[in-house]
Amino acid sequence: MKFNISNQKKVTRFDMTDKNSILICDDEPDIVSLVQKFLQLDNYKTLTCSNGKEALKVLEEKYDEIVLILLDVMMPALSGFEVLRTIKSKDSYKNIKVILFTVKSFKEDVEKGKELGADGYVTKPFSGNELRSYVKEILNN
Repeated sequence: MKFNISNQKKVTRFDMTDKNSILICDDEPDIVSLVQKFLQLDNYKTLTCSNGKEALKVLEEKYDEIVLILLDVMMPALSGFEVLRTIKSKDSYKNIKVILFTVKSFKEDVEKGKELGADGYVTKPFSGNELRSYVKEILNN
């Protein structure tokens, strides 16, 4: 299941020379490694972390490099929803896109993600090609 927020302001097409990193935040190392390999096929630079607190720390240090965050909802320390709420509340992060990335596909979770400002939603399991296409689509909207 995926969603895009259609009422958001259009921006120019994604330019890898501007910001060039995607932050992958998931508490499952195998998922992080797999996603990292898929994204590197399209020449994206990746940063990784394994919980919400680490995500906010990496974001604080590298926000000027990060264009997109793939954010797991169910993580230790801080949930993906809590991290998303923090990200969307800071002006310095307003141009960073966020895709919620989780095994949870309940309608309530999708709606909560939309309400908090997520740009998209991908459920696990996923296909590598589908993920790569969806990342490109989100970055170019």
